[in-house]
Amino acid sequence: MNMIQMMQQAQKMQKKLKEVQDELNNMDITGSAGSDAVIVTLNGQSKFKSIKLSKAAINPEKPESVDDETVEMLEDLITQAMNNATSASIATMENKMKAVTGGINIPGLF
Repeated sequence: MNMIQMMQQAQKMQKKLKEVQDELNNMDITGSAGSDAVIVTLNGQSKFKSIKLSKAAINPEKPESVDDETVEMLEDLITQAMNNATSASIATMENKMKAVTGGINIPGLF
């Protein structure tokens, strides 16, 4: 295999990897608990997207006492907290990896 063919093959692979990353980023993967009382959605790259809570998850004894605004507020607060934690975790990982690599950016590592 000559050098030009190797470069073309590498470019095709790079394009395919980008397509797969985009596809994973646009996926919705859900998990639930408590007979769907709590439903969490991630993308295909394990990044948190959202949480849905039933009124029964908030007040199992008297779900009808929970108003829609309370549910929405809790969902928004949990989503914000999860995204803040994810961002902090990624920043911490990047800093730790940079310490190991001497600040050299190694593609695919972080």
